[in-house]
Amino acid sequence: MKRDQLERILSEVRAGSLTVDAAADALRELPYENLGFARVDHHRALRQGMTEVVLCTGKTADQVAAIVERLAAGGGPVLATRATEAVFLRVRAAVPAAEWRPDARAIVVPDGSAELLRDGVLVLTAGTGDLPVAAEAVLTAELMGSRCEVAADVGIAGVHRLLDQREALGRARVIVVVAGMDGALPSLVGGLVSVPVIAVPTSVGYGATFGGLAALLTMLTSCAPGVAVVNIDNGFGAGYLAALVNRAAGDPTVGVHRGRAEP
Repeated sequence: MKRDQLERILSEVRAGSLTVDAAADALRELPYENLGFARVDHHRALRQGMTEVVLCTGKTADQVAAIVERLAAGGGPVLATRATEAVFLRVRAAVPAAEWRPDARAIVVPDGSAELLRDGVLVLTAGTGDLPVAAEAVLTAELMGSRCEVAADVGIAGVHRLLDQREALGRARVIVVVAGMDGALPSLVGGLVSVPVIAVPTSVGYGATFGGLAALLTMLTSCAPGVAVVNIDNGFGAGYLAALVNRAAGDPTVGVHRGRAEP
């Protein structure tokens, strides 16, 4: 349930157009709904501004479909990550509005709103092989209200490709850098900009990359200030964080505490 939905219910109760019993029925699934195999968090959109996201890994198609159906009933939008097309087909049977996003390996149920997207997020990939993780980051950020600019295949093996992105680097409020192999690109970007850099190590690379561990360690030991790191292949986490940063950067009231200062 979104904040505007809750406000509408409360306003209708105050105006007398909705009974207390009817309001209680509308709110009966807050803060969560117990499906037996999952407790669906209908309160998360009120707390954090984004509906609970479904990680499909480890769940059956029927379980994913049931969770998505209940979340969609609360107003959405709904995002299910690490999905397969087979899982999507099962979800679509339960929720016809569901959409398959193969580039991000994700399922989306739009909420039908025409909310404007806030500019400010730049997503860079070191190589083309990093695009699926980057697509997950872009999809997540956009569902949270941020428009993403994407520059793919700008890794340090051809550093001139990154330097050609100076204008895009200058426009960004927050930058997501997705890289496998040696994972050095976030450090280079961090040395060029004055905004937060979110580094995403990927499992792309040859043997000694150890499934992304080499890139993760490189990013964690970056000498560039302003670089934060999410887990291996965690495009969702990077997109979520980027949207939060972009939202705060565009809202001068965020983080402002009003009142008399204590001596």
